[in-house]
Formats: sequence, C-alpha cells, structure tokens
Amino acid sequence: MATLTIEDRTATGKTVGSITMPNMPDRITLRELIRLRVREEVARHNLSPQSHFAGFVQPDDAKPEQGGFRLRQPRRLDWERQADVAIDSFGRNGFFVMVNGKQVMDLDTELHLTGTLDVGFIKLTQLVGG
Repeated sequence: MATLTIEDRTATGKTVGSITMPNMPDRITLRELIRLRVREEVARHNLSPQSHFAGFVQPDDAKPEQGGFRLRQPRRLDWERQADVAIDSFGRNGFFVMVNGKQVMDLDTELHLTGTLDVGFIKLTQLVGG
C-alpha cells in the first residue's frame, strides 16, 4: 500500500492546497483516483460537519472562500454526488491532472503509485456538486 499526496495547483503551477491519502493501492486508474480523493475529503468533512468545506468540488449552495467553500449551514455531504461532478468536469476539461510533469488525459489510464510521484490537480473552472 502506498501513501499519496495530491496537490491542488493554479494554472501557473502555484500550490493552493493538498491532501495526503494513506493506504492507496499500488495501481489505480485515474477515474478511481479522482473518486477516492473526493471520497476522502468528504469523509473527513462528514466526521464533524462544519460550515467550511476544504475540498476539490464546491458543494451545492456553497460559496467559494479562502481555502475552500462556505456552506450555508454545517451539513454532511454526499461523496458520490461530489465525485460524479468531478468526473463529469474532467470530461469537459474543467480540470486536468499532471503526474510527474505529464498530463493524464484518459480516465482509464492506470497509474502506478510506487516510488515518488508528483500528482497535481489543476482546476480550470469551479466544480459545483452535492
């Protein structure tokens, strides 16, 4: 099992956030990685829902703020809805993923999570979901 750190970056390459995910499989498709990343963020939030969500996908009825999104009131989020929005957005070029300096363009590309990986998610548009 691998530990993976994913960085969120601006289009200019500036890191604006990150998430470390332990116990990752050694091989995973990009689609699975995106879904696991979103699931992990939502699970962390749902342990103790706050009015601030520091995640990749903007929940419905939330407003962008420094370091995440402001919810109208603390609530649990639906990780599957959030993950579906992320996958759909990837298909519409709302964000792209760089692995070791190369853009991964196919959701079914298998990634090998061994050794040192540089994984960056670059958002081009705001992702709004559940």
